[in-house]
Amino acid sequence: MPRIAYVNGRYVAHADASVHIEDRGYQFADGVYEVCEVARGFIVDMPRHLGRLNRSLSELSIDWPVTQAVLPLILREVVRRNHVVNGLVYVQVTRGVASRDFVFPAPGTRPSLVVTARKADPAAAIKRAETGIKVITVPENRWDRVDIKSTGLLPNVLAKQKAKEADAQEAWFVDGDGMVTEGGSSNAWIVTGDGVLVTRPAEHGILRGITRTTLFDVAAKLGVKIEERKFSVTEAKAAREAFISSATTIAMPIVAIDGAPVANGHPGSVTLSLRQAFFDVAEKSPA
Repeated sequence: MPRIAYVNGRYVAHADASVHIEDRGYQFADGVYEVCEVARGFIVDMPRHLGRLNRSLSELSIDWPVTQAVLPLILREVVRRNHVVNGLVYVQVTRGVASRDFVFPAPGTRPSLVVTARKADPAAAIKRAETGIKVITVPENRWDRVDIKSTGLLPNVLAKQKAKEADAQEAWFVDGDGMVTEGGSSNAWIVTGDGVLVTRPAEHGILRGITRTTLFDVAAKLGVKIEERKFSVTEAKAAREAFISSATTIAMPIVAIDGAPVANGHPGSVTLSLRQAFFDVAEKSPA
């Protein structure tokens, strides 16, 4: 069956899906996005993702392209038409199509909405979690408003390409004080020697990850303590465990940072327990 995309009010073949060349998302990266995991026929944490989408739109003064009640229906329909049981659904909203000018277009310009979905193999993710991933560190060089889930991701693209070239699967941005901010497409965590989870506060300088937020609930259920504070690359390399979190990775163990093994170089038990309990705690919306 061919893939189907939703583009500005129409369900179209994915191969034929397109937006205008003067869409501000294409011209200026003037847009935002969200990615929801689809697992076992459910869209995971959809209300939280759409709540964050609402915040991103508000921060950039972009109107909703459809009503907030309609968008979940579109997500479900795109998932259904693509027969996705396990995978992801992607939502992108831009300021719309207008003659190229840096200032906002005229009031009433309709925002653009694109929704796509694709399948994924959960067995592959399980296998990756069993072996863990490697990360490298790169200098923080992104704009100051990374709390907005903007489509302006060129620094992330370059960081993740550098990771790939180093045979790693993620890059951690590091600020001028040597402190880890977050990954190219994930939040960063460590586990201290006494089993405490540590992740950077999300008030400024990182994206408030939805999976990160749900992991707070998971940790509470498991009785695991969390500290929201900055941590350095040096502390991460000496940690008991390290991992990343995102909608597409849940909690993914890190076994090496810049080529140095984390602990014994194998996935840690705390990370794997968080991963195992995640789906039971996360909010699940029928697809």
